[in-house]
Amino acid sequence: MVKYIIRRFIYIIFVFFLISVMMFAIYKAVPSDPVRMQLQGREQEMRPEQFERLMEQTRRQLGLDKPVYIQYFRWMGNMLRLDFGRSATHRRPVIEVIKAPMANTIMLNVITMVIVFIIVIPLGIRTAVKKGSVFDSSVQVVTILGYSLPTYIICLFSIFLFASTLQWFPVGGSVTPGLDLTGTKADIFFDRVWHIVLPIGVMVFTSLGSLTRYIRATMIDALRMDYIRTARAKGLREKVVVYSHAFRNSMIPFVTAMIGWLISLFSGSLMVETIFSWQGMGRLFYDALVGSDYSVVLALGMFYVLLGLVGNLIIDIAYTVVDPRVRLA
Repeated sequence: MVKYIIRRFIYIIFVFFLISVMMFAIYKAVPSDPVRMQLQGREQEMRPEQFERLMEQTRRQLGLDKPVYIQYFRWMGNMLRLDFGRSATHRRPVIEVIKAPMANTIMLNVITMVIVFIIVIPLGIRTAVKKGSVFDSSVQVVTILGYSLPTYIICLFSIFLFASTLQWFPVGGSVTPGLDLTGTKADIFFDRVWHIVLPIGVMVFTSLGSLTRYIRATMIDALRMDYIRTARAKGLREKVVVYSHAFRNSMIPFVTAMIGWLISLFSGSLMVETIFSWQGMGRLFYDALVGSDYSVVLALGMFYVLLGLVGNLIIDIAYTVVDPRVRLA
């Protein structure tokens, strides 16, 4: 196990640097001038020759007058020290720009993950055990809506019903403007909870469909196996047969789906964050792409790459936890 993990870490480092070269090459191939973007608005305040001198000075400060390979090693060295450069749009260090959106996305997705775990596992098992019943059919009808409807339709419908018609929750945002200056800590906490209910509700509803149906399918396959009939013939209780035998053996395909779902969650739900005006990583990534803020784009892109590589390692390790027969080699 230890040797395998060490080899995988070496593999992660190699792939990480390989993808970083590719992403940096794509960034350099984009027809834009980061110096001009950083000095945007200064051109009207200065004479043309002064502005040209300022551009050359800024280009030297950023190291853009050096060969491309030197620029790459400088960027990579700074990134390994968690110095991701300066945002051309926000005029601040990238680490400060992504700090609040990353915290918002992690909070949004961790809460969603916990709720989905609590609901989807017993619901999927129950529908498999009660296959063909009224309960199973009802759950299939409800979950297929979240699975098949576009996310933006569910977002807009939830805003129309719960925010506009019933007025239970706000239309968007993460906190009431000005409350952080006038309200107490308790007021701010409950206000943030009030704002986060609709985004979490949409993300939970859209996640239940695919995961519930996936657990149901794997459980149905497991319940058909010969060892399940043997366990029942030996007189074991149904709960022991379902949870200790069938569910344990159906976990391997479920682990693969679950880890992939977690990785996609932490990349940020662009649609949900945009419609609900939630300042998260998905929306920040989209705004950076539209605004050609490539320092932010590269930083978030490499974060997603690292998240995917580590996620694949977690999948392999999780296999050995759910099934002792699996050995990492």
